[in-house]
Amino acid sequence: MKYKRKKLSIFLSAIIMICIIPLSSCSDIGSEPMSRTEFMLGTICTITIYDHESKTTLDEAFSRVKQIENKMSVNKSGTEVDNVADAAGKNFVKVSDDTFYVLEKGKYYSEQSSGVFDITIGPLVKLWGIGTDHARLPSQKEIDEKKSLVNYKNLLLDEKGKRAMLVKPGMSLDLGGIAKGYAADEVVKVLKKNGVEHAIVDLGGNILTINGDPDGKPWNIGIQNPFKARGTPIGTIGVTNKTVVTSGIYERYFEKNGKKYHHILNPFTGYPMDNDLASVTLVTDVSLNADAMTKNIFYLGLDKGAEYVKNISGLNAIFITKNKEVYVTEGLKNNFQLTDSSFKLVGKIK
Repeated sequence: MKYKRKKLSIFLSAIIMICIIPLSSCSDIGSEPMSRTEFMLGTICTITIYDHESKTTLDEAFSRVKQIENKMSVNKSGTEVDNVADAAGKNFVKVSDDTFYVLEKGKYYSEQSSGVFDITIGPLVKLWGIGTDHARLPSQKEIDEKKSLVNYKNLLLDEKGKRAMLVKPGMSLDLGGIAKGYAADEVVKVLKKNGVEHAIVDLGGNILTINGDPDGKPWNIGIQNPFKARGTPIGTIGVTNKTVVTSGIYERYFEKNGKKYHHILNPFTGYPMDNDLASVTLVTDVSLNADAMTKNIFYLGLDKGAEYVKNISGLNAIFITKNKEVYVTEGLKNNFQLTDSSFKLVGKIK
């Protein structure tokens, strides 16, 4: 079996690094941007500040990410998420305010998507192991067994006591589809509290921008080519005070007998989702919300997914199909630029 892992994400393209950094140094701020990169939440996290020189601000921001990781990551043992799984079918478990908030939001979006996005998908995620060194194609019997454990309705939440319980033994949580978004939102709170007015937060592709660049222009964010290595854009968009989040079939996958199996699992079939889309990029205000919505919109496909986006105030999207067609929603019609001629901008979705 050939195994390959790719992190599909929105990224700061070479154009950004060439154009924005000189703008910082030419502005009234008079200093180079302050940036740090660390591996957290199972991904590469970079925070870049353009108007602040206090190292302690970056320390505090990454400390906040670490707090969230220690409570919610599926890549670490002894987390609150683990504790809830260990007590599945037995009793409620007290969790922190952070974890309870994410569980509440996760259950809300699970209900809102009718279970397409389901934070109790942990058993299926662990079974497939996509994105790890033990990725494999499970048997149908294994898939059916684990699939029977996935049901957000069997997650009980006690708001008063900040407690959570999984009803059936063997159930487990996976907050990978929402925790990064929450962490990005929290980092922005930390930066703003410390007086930062111009920054870009990139937590493994969950991008959040604070205002525009130091010269008052929108940040120029590259849109990842879902068929090539990270850092290869198909186009760019300009954003100010927005989050940009992508989900795609080439983000993490493995190959078996010439077929690729990506990490976006369908909780109803137990297999990776299969439709005409290669990736979906959402642009909105809150990273947690975008994180949670991408899977449902991806599942719906181009037509129904676009209809969903149109009905959510302040939400815009870029859809890239497997045959390299690009569709953008009305709110992005004036600031999306296609730069890769191998893709075709079919039209704006009204």
